[in-house]
Amino acid sequence: MANGNGNVHLTSLDDLFTTQEQRDDAQREKVFSIPLDEIHDFPDHPFRVIQDDAMNEMAESVRQFGVLVPAMVRPRAEGGYELISGHRRKMASTLAGKDTLPCIVRDLSDDEAIIVMVDANLQREQLLPSEKAKAYKMKLEALKRQGARRDLTSPQLAAKFRADDEVARDAGISGDTVRRFIRLNNLVPEIMSMVDNGQIAMTPAVELSYIPQEEQKMVLNAMSYYEAAPSLSQAQRLRKMSAAKELSDDMAIQVMKEVKKEPRAEKPKEPAPAPSQDGILIPMSSIKQIVPAGYDLKRIEPLILRFLDSFFKEQARKEQEKARKSKQPER
Repeated sequence: MANGNGNVHLTSLDDLFTTQEQRDDAQREKVFSIPLDEIHDFPDHPFRVIQDDAMNEMAESVRQFGVLVPAMVRPRAEGGYELISGHRRKMASTLAGKDTLPCIVRDLSDDEAIIVMVDANLQREQLLPSEKAKAYKMKLEALKRQGARRDLTSPQLAAKFRADDEVARDAGISGDTVRRFIRLNNLVPEIMSMVDNGQIAMTPAVELSYIPQEEQKMVLNAMSYYEAAPSLSQAQRLRKMSAAKELSDDMAIQVMKEVKKEPRAEKPKEPAPAPSQDGILIPMSSIKQIVPAGYDLKRIEPLILRFLDSFFKEQARKEQEKARKSKQPER
């Protein structure tokens, strides 16, 4: 059939000898069972995959029911496949004794693969700040290489567009939050680990990220000596000292040995009321005398609550038993 340019368009043999349903089916992505030893992890994967209790439960589920949601892979030039989404499913399958993993095979560029990999894993509920920091940075760099959003054809819109705002929009958070997380990549590993463990708050950590890593080690030594993390004001002063070329081991120690001041009250303070059930304070020094070294202190609160629950239930049982015995007639 001739088109407007006088050229003749011929129907292909595939169109002549296949039905529309067959052609539609050919376009659909299919799930393949791929041997686990042919699936390679994504290079520089930013998310942890560890064998914890949750992983053991997942492996048991895979052992009984198989993998219900296929992983996603792409072909490797060296042979085999590169895992884009499904690293936890792969480990669970290995632990469950499976030989294959159900996968969707998708032909993606390096940057497309990074974006899909990050978006798929950011849906997980429990992610460390270091994981988010590295993932946001990887996606940001991929978007920049892609030219950010291709649908911004207007020069005025393109000039205002920021790739980190696009990362934030996809994650459902603010651009400033993404930029703060990305700053954490400038921390030395020891301080980043303290952020992950909750020993340093996010905002002071961001301030420390502006200090060169060699000087961060000075701060780290001072923190270790006093077993304390900097407050926001302390971190800001350390950053200013660094910018002015005034930060040294002695100056870091001087800042970190300061006692953190309580917020100034507008009125004279009244005597503090005795602790109530709504606000019981237990000094950390007392807890550290009981808790073994290396124990995750974030697990203390639920442990105390479970202990108190068991203790008072046992007390109530003893009271009931005592009351029951007192009602029995003497013989």
